[in-house]
Amino acid sequence: MTDNYPSTTEKHLENYLETDKPEEACGVFGIYAPEEDVTKLTYFGLYALQHRGQESAGIATFQDDRVYIHKGMGLVSQVFNESILQQLTGNIGIGHTRYSTTGSSQINNAQPALVETPLGPLAIAHNGNLVNTQDLKKELIDRGCNFNSTTDSEMIALAIATEVKSGKSWLKAAISAFHLCKGAFSLTIGTPEGLMGVRDPHGVRPLVIGTLEDINPKRYVLASETCALDIIGAEYLRDVEPGELVWITEEGMASFHWNQKPQRKLCIFEMIYFARPDSIMEGGSLYSYRLKIGRQLARESLVEADMVIGVPDSGIPAAIGFSQESGIPYAEGLIKNRYVGRTFIQPTQHMRESGIRMKLNPLKDVLEGKRIIMVDDSIVRGNTSKKIVKALRDSGATEVHMRISSPPVTHPCFYGIDTDNQEQLIGATKSVAEIAEQIGVDSLAYLSWEGMLRTTDEDPKTFCSACFTGDYPIPLPDKLKRSKLVLENPVQV
Repeated sequence: MTDNYPSTTEKHLENYLETDKPEEACGVFGIYAPEEDVTKLTYFGLYALQHRGQESAGIATFQDDRVYIHKGMGLVSQVFNESILQQLTGNIGIGHTRYSTTGSSQINNAQPALVETPLGPLAIAHNGNLVNTQDLKKELIDRGCNFNSTTDSEMIALAIATEVKSGKSWLKAAISAFHLCKGAFSLTIGTPEGLMGVRDPHGVRPLVIGTLEDINPKRYVLASETCALDIIGAEYLRDVEPGELVWITEEGMASFHWNQKPQRKLCIFEMIYFARPDSIMEGGSLYSYRLKIGRQLARESLVEADMVIGVPDSGIPAAIGFSQESGIPYAEGLIKNRYVGRTFIQPTQHMRESGIRMKLNPLKDVLEGKRIIMVDDSIVRGNTSKKIVKALRDSGATEVHMRISSPPVTHPCFYGIDTDNQEQLIGATKSVAEIAEQIGVDSLAYLSWEGMLRTTDEDPKTFCSACFTGDYPIPLPDKLKRSKLVLENPVQV
C-alpha cells in the first residue's frame, strides 16, 4: 500500500531556505527479529535517521512469502501513523529515509524499491549513488526489465531479480548483481528468506550491525548509523566491511566477502557533517571528532575576538573545540527554529527576503558590541553565510570572523551527496579572500586538508575527500564527469 501525497513544492524551498551545506545522504535500516514488533522498531530506527533525508520515507516488512510496504513523501512522522504501522506485519523489516540524488523527488522514487522475482518479492533500501547507471540500464533493458522509477536503487533490485530469474539463489544472485554495480552503495535488502546488509568495495557510505542482546537466539539490526541502534536499545556489534555481504536468517548471521579487493574510502563528510554527533565512527563519537577539528582549526587560524559562536546545529561542536583551544569564551549567538526547515507552506515575499531568520535568529543582547568568531562546518554556495553575517552585524557585532572546520569544497560529489555543479561551488570559483569579501566577513579561514585527516587518527588513505581535492577513488565515466566538472582549473586556496 502507498499513499500518494501531494507532490513536493520547490525542492526544499531553496529560494528562501537554501543552506550552505552539501545535502544529505539517505538513511537505511533493516531488522530480523521474529519475536519483536519489527515494524515499530524500523519506524523508530528511521526516526533516528531522519537527518539523513527528509523528502520521503518507507518501510517494507516480510511475513513468510508476503511483503507489506508503505511509503510516502515527507518526514517519517508524516508518512506513518499507528494505523498504518499495524498493517505492516512480519519478522523482517527494512526502511529508508530519502534525499534524492539519482531520480527526482516524487512518490514513485520513494524507497524501499520493490521487485518480484521467481523466489518471491525483494525490497531494497539504498544509500549512495551508482556511477554506471547508463550502462547498467542498457544491460537491464537488454535483459527485458521494465522500470517503475528513475532511481539507480531500482536498477540494483532489478539486477538481482534478473540473476534470480536465471536460476541462482538469493545469495548468488545478489553477489552477481553487485559485480554489475559501480559506485557507492550501502544496502539493506529484504527477502522472504532473510535480510542482507551490503557495502560497496570502498565503503563510501556507512552501515553498521547491532544486536538485540536480551533476545535468545540473538537477533540482528542494520543501520546507517549507530544512533538508530541506540533508539531501539540495540547494541553496536561492528561495521559491515567494505565489499562485505551479511546474510541474516533464522540460523543467525553469515558473512561473505563478495569483493576480494576492498579498499576503504569512507566519506570524510560523514564525520564532519552528515552523521549525527552521537553516532560512533572510528571507535569514538563524532561529537568528539568535531571537537578535535575545532581545536585544530583554532591552532591553524586563531584571531583576536571576544566570543566564539557556532552555526546550529552542525557547527557547534567545532565551535566549542575552537573555544577550548583558544581560550576565547563560547556563547550561543544564533538560535535555530527546528520546525520550519521542511514546510510545504510558501512564506510571504517579505519573509523570503529576510530569508535566514526563518531558520536562525541572532541573540542581539549577546552579540552587541562584540568581536565574533563564527564557526561552521562548510560553505558550498555562500548565500546563507552572507545572510547570517549580515544578521550578526545588524545585531551589533563589531567584527565577524568566519572559521570553517573543513577545507573549501571545490568538486562535486558523485557518490550519494547532492552537491552543485562545479561552477556553482564558491570554493571552486573564488579565492578565500574573494569568498570573504562576498559573504562580508572581516576574515575567513578554512581547516587544512592535512589537519582534517590527521585529526581522524586513522590512515588518511582510507577516506574519500574528493569534494576537496578532485581525487575520485571510484573512476567516473567521461559523460558523468562532464555533467558536473565544468571547470578545468578550480581555484587553488
